[in-house]
Amino acid sequence: MTGNSINFWNTYGQFDAATLRALHADLPSGALTTAQRLASNHPNTTAVALTLPDDADVLSTAISNTDIIISLLPYVYHPTIIQAAITHHKPVVTTSYISPSLWALHDQARAAGITVLNEIGLGPGIDHLYAMKTIHEVHSSGGKVRSFESWCGAVPAPENADNPLGYKFSWSPRGVLLALLNEGRWYWENKVGVRERELMRSARVVDVDGFGLGEVLQGVEMVGLPNRNATGFRDFYGIPEARDVFRGTLRYKGFPGVVGALVEIGYFGIEEIPVLRDDDEGISWLELTGLLVGICMEERTDEVVRDAVVRTVACFIDDEEEVERVVKGLEWIGLFDAETVVDGRGTPLDTLCALLERRMAYEPGERDMIILQHVFGIERADGSMEKRTSTLVEYGEPLAEESRSAIAKLVGLPCAVGVLAVLEGRISQKGMVAPWSTPEIAALLREELKGQFGIELEERVVG
Repeated sequence: MTGNSINFWNTYGQFDAATLRALHADLPSGALTTAQRLASNHPNTTAVALTLPDDADVLSTAISNTDIIISLLPYVYHPTIIQAAITHHKPVVTTSYISPSLWALHDQARAAGITVLNEIGLGPGIDHLYAMKTIHEVHSSGGKVRSFESWCGAVPAPENADNPLGYKFSWSPRGVLLALLNEGRWYWENKVGVRERELMRSARVVDVDGFGLGEVLQGVEMVGLPNRNATGFRDFYGIPEARDVFRGTLRYKGFPGVVGALVEIGYFGIEEIPVLRDDDEGISWLELTGLLVGICMEERTDEVVRDAVVRTVACFIDDEEEVERVVKGLEWIGLFDAETVVDGRGTPLDTLCALLERRMAYEPGERDMIILQHVFGIERADGSMEKRTSTLVEYGEPLAEESRSAIAKLVGLPCAVGVLAVLEGRISQKGMVAPWSTPEIAALLREELKGQFGIELEERVVG
């Protein structure tokens, strides 16, 4: 790479649970020390700690002294970064969706003559590259895309999916959980379907055998959830003829019920409560669960709290065996523990995340797995129909020092390819740009990933 880059990254998305706890206890100095250690392995790299929005001057200076900015912060901070980049006429690359607040900066970025390349990770990212490939091929041959369904899951490899949720965290638990509260929106039979803040109730069993994934998953059942607002991709992808446009998240069966219960109980709450403050004497997990489901202090016995939780779960699950399985999952997490004092972090969500960091971390020797698949319903030029899939299954390296997870590889390498393409002028479009902006941009990034790193989706006609 020619030139210098500055990489803004989120401490809580990068390290294992032990490191996270150390950083939490000593921010920002602990984070800076860790960043300095990582930076010491790379020439022309300097670690700087800053807090947004307080350190605006430090941010501005850092951006002014570089050639390109890579922002891996939570999406809410991207407007601040990009506004400073506009001021100093510096290009930016992110792996996040283009939010409304970023679209609001599109004209300013274009007037400043800078490229802001977004959505170049895994999902969003690699998914766009192969959606655009098939769509461009279909349209070039006179055909039409009548349906588009896309699924992506970052999960433990089947042999390591050994807890009631079938899930382990390879990045920030808070980010994973909050993403589950996003509204789901899609086209089905040319009508808009919507699910607001109750995505777990939209979970449905996914036919992995029909996807050609039965052998990979070794009989493990998968479920799918709506992934954000998919309706815009009918326009972004240039498929106005499509009656169905759906983007979903894959998880192992068991995940939606337990997470849905956590939501209903109140563990996704983001408002501070007194008993979770640092200066409070503390309560047990059983007492906290009882508090959240509305049981008064004198009655927070194991039996009373469990009964209240069962009633809460039964409000959205009508199968008694499934309710029992979900409650056992909550017990495995530790929410009925009457002996352990809660490590309060201010809010129920942050307190829960601190617990999940410990309970649901990858252990040495375990690995993660990525599944990405598109399913296209295609009307050929002659009017006949075709079903086509594009599939990627990637395993991470078994967890050890210096090992790389599948999620790190499939987010990091597309981002790196995008940075080089912008820095070297091969992507020159100004303003807010994504891999779906043009077929040419998608092809450039797709071919680079395949040629340099062997990252590609397997394409098949299946019907």
